[in-house]
Amino acid sequence: MILRRRISSVGAEPARRGPHRVGSPRAQRGATPIARGRPCLRRRVTAQDGQISLLILGFAVIVMSLVVGGIAVTSAQLSRMELYDVADAAALDAADSIDASAYTTGVADTVPLADASVQRSAAVYVGSLPLPHGIQAWSLEPGTGSPDGRTAVVRMRATADLPLVGGLVRSLGGSVTITVESRARAGVDP
Repeated sequence: MILRRRISSVGAEPARRGPHRVGSPRAQRGATPIARGRPCLRRRVTAQDGQISLLILGFAVIVMSLVVGGIAVTSAQLSRMELYDVADAAALDAADSIDASAYTTGVADTVPLADASVQRSAAVYVGSLPLPHGIQAWSLEPGTGSPDGRTAVVRMRATADLPLVGGLVRSLGGSVTITVESRARAGVDP
């Protein structure tokens, strides 16, 4: 038995629930389950259901791509800086390798250098170092030597190993190659 409260004052409306008055037959037949006082067990399926999941998935893929790309670019830059360090040290070592002609002709304001002595000194220095993390292979390139007889020039090329995307790049038949050049000159104090 359902008890209903009736309002007896003039001009007052009965309590409403949902789109129709509580006591009307229309409210009992066509109203939603919530309007009839029962919890909603079914939800209406619309054409847009699941769209937010696709949007979130798309944004997640974009964010992950940016993160992985950022990691790969940072790794390549760090490998380049390590290669620069090795090339700088090799050029400094080669700038100190005096040419044999200095013993007969003397030295002026800089140490005289020859291509062969610079190449030999740089090759010995680079060969004595282990490969740094992130570099698969390195080598001296043509252009290593002394173009003016006073400056040691060391050109190096390395293949970088990129985290997370290195395997993908190799499977596509490519690699990340870094080339650096460093110059050094050894002055003579009078």
